[in-house]
Amino acid sequence: MIESRSFECQVGGRNLIIETGKLAGQADAAVTVRYGDSLVLVTVCVGAQPREGVDFLPLTVDYEERMYAVGKIPGGFIRREGRPGQDAVLTCRMTDRPLRPLLPKEWRRDIQLVITVLSSDQENDPDILAVIGSSAVLSMSEVPFAGPASAVRVGYIDGDLVLNPTMPQLAENPFDVVVASTKESIAMIEAGASEASEDIISQAIQLGHEANQAIIKLQEELQQAFGKAKAEVVAIEVNPEMVSAVSTATGDKLIQALSHPDKNEREEGLSALKKELVASLGEYYSAKEIFSVMDGKIKSEIRANLLEKKQRISGRSLTEVRPLDCEVGLLPRTHGSGLFTRGQTQVLSIATLGSTRKEQMIDGIGIEETKRFMHHYNFPPFSVGEAGRIGTTGRREIGHGALAERSLLPVLPKDEDFPYTIRIVSEVLSSSGSTSMGSVCASSLSLMDAGIPIKSAVAGIAMGLVTDDHGNHVVLTDIEDLEDYHGDVDFKVAGTAEGITGMQMDTKLKGISTEIVTEALMQAREARLFILDKMAQTISASRSDMSPYAPRVYKISVAQEKIGAVIGPGGKTIRSITEETKTVVDIDNDGTVLIGATDEASARKAIAIIEGLTKEAEVGTVYTGKVSRILNFGAMVEILPGKDGLVHISELADYRVGNVEDVVKVGDEVTVKVIDIDNLGRVNLSRRAVLDHDYQPAESKGKSEPTAAYPFRSQRDSRRPQSSPAPRDKPSH
Repeated sequence: MIESRSFECQVGGRNLIIETGKLAGQADAAVTVRYGDSLVLVTVCVGAQPREGVDFLPLTVDYEERMYAVGKIPGGFIRREGRPGQDAVLTCRMTDRPLRPLLPKEWRRDIQLVITVLSSDQENDPDILAVIGSSAVLSMSEVPFAGPASAVRVGYIDGDLVLNPTMPQLAENPFDVVVASTKESIAMIEAGASEASEDIISQAIQLGHEANQAIIKLQEELQQAFGKAKAEVVAIEVNPEMVSAVSTATGDKLIQALSHPDKNEREEGLSALKKELVASLGEYYSAKEIFSVMDGKIKSEIRANLLEKKQRISGRSLTEVRPLDCEVGLLPRTHGSGLFTRGQTQVLSIATLGSTRKEQMIDGIGIEETKRFMHHYNFPPFSVGEAGRIGTTGRREIGHGALAERSLLPVLPKDEDFPYTIRIVSEVLSSSGSTSMGSVCASSLSLMDAGIPIKSAVAGIAMGLVTDDHGNHVVLTDIEDLEDYHGDVDFKVAGTAEGITGMQMDTKLKGISTEIVTEALMQAREARLFILDKMAQTISASRSDMSPYAPRVYKISVAQEKIGAVIGPGGKTIRSITEETKTVVDIDNDGTVLIGATDEASARKAIAIIEGLTKEAEVGTVYTGKVSRILNFGAMVEILPGKDGLVHISELADYRVGNVEDVVKVGDEVTVKVIDIDNLGRVNLSRRAVLDHDYQPAESKGKSEPTAAYPFRSQRDSRRPQSSPAPRDKPSH
């Protein structure tokens, strides 16, 4: 156990504190990172021996959200945290992406980072602290780590770029750029914005990179004080004789196989060449060794052609987008569908509308409790021509789905203008690079096909980068699978014609310069505008009408004091409305009522019932109601649900009525007019006023006398015997 010590600096006007030596003493390294009242514990443990049979860097990142961090007890039956939610998975990915390239590729001992959120003030997002703490413990550990690295968040509030804006500020200002960097360069970018310009995004990245330097310096002090000696990395040696043998055997066949512009033909050619190499060299070398050398030659060939000849394996220019095709309305019974094909990447997106009751409930440590827009991304094995297991959604699928969701969110209509829950599912049908950006385009098409009034169409493009040791580089537009696999950067940019709405950059390098980032952004803009133009040729704006199979949601407002009347005791009334009308009725605390129905007639029926429960009768208004009771001196008519009024015998007809039942009976439907409401809220009605348009009711007198409109039986009998003719004038009050 080392001595407890803290290191502190200011970021965005608040103190960032890294402390070590107090908690988790048996971990290889452990720190707490505090910012405001948000605090995370980050630990690293390193395996003692290399894992056998592993040919990759065995790094795992686990982000554990604890509900006690925000003073909550978890929902659900068992009342404890379960599998990580979407936000936790995204934080794992955001932590892994900038750190993995800074670790030696030859390392084969397990590295496990565990980030536990101990406290969250719901103002300072712990995800940034996860990156900082993970870099800190790796710097302290024996793992050869080419860091430290740091991450900050940049917002744009009231015309100014702001470091680490609070979560409530970000909710009101949808500009969120996370920049992770080392001392020299940018390691990772994650961004969402409301149609931000490339210029302001570049400024935000530069500001974030500069702000990271103070945190990196803090970690360097920590490493100097408590860092362990770094372990030696054993380089993976390649047999030069085997390399020579594979090179001789392949000859020009490798270039011929790679030159096929069609992915399937290219893969068939490479597969045939591998089989040929195994047949000729399998006696001397294992298939795994042969394939490893061949992959190295493929990488070298692709990169050399790009850097030296500016040629791509597909024959396209560096800025050329593959052939595009767009379709909408493919599926007959869905609410909206869009098919986007770019080269051999194909994505089908389906939009579904639901009532606000279908909003996703979020049981997490963030400030968001419900979610009305969801984008889900599926990547089945047949999309790459393989037979594989289809199981639970993986981190990659969650990450790609979230990126598309973030990119589409800024163009959606506001809740108050379009009170629906929206879900989009993107099915990847064929993959040859950048399916996440393909899902953005397909989803935009499906939203417009569904008649959802989005602000404008959104398109996305994936950019690539290839560099060499001499400072040369090329930026590629619309990268394919091999260019992604053997390239240095995967830079996804989505947006409208006005600006960027979503962005994500990953690199296999230790970082790239801000100048290259800016170059890629500008090149991506040209490609985005090209794709948007192609999409507009298929559908340029949202349809004016929604699908006949989509539910209709109608919004009305009731007085807050009338909410109880709509809900009823134990929810009895609202349940009866939904059962009778076959609708979905949701009511908010502010009196907003949303009625969801598959047809207009059902919705109108539900609206009429709710308005009847909440509206007050008005003098001079004509209603059609049913006779509920017959009295000797008149009839009670239900003009609104639960609201009766009295039609005095003198107001039943435009002639003298001797017996009430001579004119109306219980259950009869009659049209009446409200002629008076007394100070106790009792309603007097007239049928005669409807029959005789020239009728003018007598002036009421003595309104404060409660017995005038609804007299007791003894009073009624004594004042107006049944045999007496009804007076023409209204009884005095």
